[in-house]
Parts: sequence; C-alpha cells; structure tokens
Amino acid sequence: MQQSKEDRSLGELFSELTREISTLTRQEMTLAKTELSEKMSSVGKDLAFVAAGGAIAYAGFLVLLAFLVVLLDSFLPLWASALIVGVVVTAIGGFLIKKYWTAFTKVNPTPTTTLQTLKEDQQWLKEQI
Repeated sequence: MQQSKEDRSLGELFSELTREISTLTRQEMTLAKTELSEKMSSVGKDLAFVAAGGAIAYAGFLVLLAFLVVLLDSFLPLWASALIVGVVVTAIGGFLIKKYWTAFTKVNPTPTTTLQTLKEDQQWLKEQI
C-alpha cells in the first residue's frame, strides 16, 4: 500500500524527487544524443555531396588542362570538344558545391528540442519544490 504525498515524510519526498530528477536527467541525455545524431547524419550527407561536387569540379579542371594540351597541338575539333566537356563538368561541380554547401551551412547544431524540454523540466522542478 502506497502512502499519499501528505502522509510521507520530508525525507521520502526528497528521495522521490531525487529519483525523478535522476530519471529525467537520463531521459534528457538520451534525447540530446538522439537529436544530435539526427543532425550529424544530415550534416554528413551534405558534406558527402560537397565532396562529390569537389571531385567533379576537379575532374573538370583536369579536362580543362587536357584542353590546353590539345590546343597546343592545334587540332581544332579535338580542343573544341575538350573545352565543351571541361566547361560542362566544371559547371556541374560548381552547382553541386554551391547547392549542398548552402544546405550544410543552414544546419543548426543546437539541440533545440532538448533545450525546450530542459526548460519545461526546470519549470516542473520549481513546481515540485
């Protein structure tokens, strides 16, 4: 049989409050870990696209270098092809970098949900005391 709050001693009430605070703290830490994990997953994906864009831009740079080599060789159709391919590949790489770098910089690493629940927990604790 459980005693009502009015029948329990001050020590029992503080003991229960300590257990609840401990449980609440563990739950908040779990929430923070989950929230940060989700945000880091999004950041990782965006960084992968930035890296892919960088690799494509680098390939475009290499093609442009090949263009210079062919241009020096004076074969008009060959260098024209290299120029077109180099510009297109470099443009695609630049587009990918710009698009996903913007998405990457917009990610807010602050665990906002956790901070909100901590504020709610603080209010609850004030009410309990």
